[in-house]
Amino acid sequence: MTSRIYLALDTTDLAAAKALATRVRHHVGGVKLGLEFFCAHGQPGVREIAALGLPIFLDLKLHDIPNTVAKAVRALAPLTPAILTVHAAGGRAMMEDAKAAAPPDTKVVAVTMLTSLDAPDLVATGVSGTAHDQVVRLAELARASGLDGIVCSGAEVAAAKAVWPKGFFVVPGVRLPDHAAGDQKRVTTPRAAVDAGASILVIGRPITHAQDPDTAARAIGATL
Repeated sequence: MTSRIYLALDTTDLAAAKALATRVRHHVGGVKLGLEFFCAHGQPGVREIAALGLPIFLDLKLHDIPNTVAKAVRALAPLTPAILTVHAAGGRAMMEDAKAAAPPDTKVVAVTMLTSLDAPDLVATGVSGTAHDQVVRLAELARASGLDGIVCSGAEVAAAKAVWPKGFFVVPGVRLPDHAAGDQKRVTTPRAAVDAGASILVIGRPITHAQDPDTAARAIGATL
């Protein structure tokens, strides 16, 4: 069975990213490349990582008017990412256009609420209700827009799965019981996230900051 773990390579150092991905490639299901990496290395950098043979999760969290996002997705299409993110807050038309512009084999998933945010942060941005309410509301919108799934914390994935049984659920903010949460406010353990309905787990620091990343990836995988 392919690992549910996607390694988050959140770095501007291409050599370090390639070295990490090479070390753990037999114990992860893919790699996640986000804004930090993409702004430093662009499409050529993505191709270098993809050459290692792992599926690429391109986490750019696109959020703009529908036409602009659709054109951006088409510009990224030659990379054929396995997964691509947009922001659910961009609305139905934007999500529909993003999905229509994506390659057939690319899963387009909507970011609901960043794991660095909590209830007071929602209030500060003018959003009423709890994090649970917001994630479920945006999950239903993403499903209606024809997307493949959403990104949400492990705390809300069970509720999202209840309203979208066949959705694809990406869970970041995953930490082991003895690991610091860092800048994440809504975290869960890998096992708890999978039990709640996560399709894949995005894991960075517990692996990338480990003394032996390969051993750390294997140890986390053994808990799933």
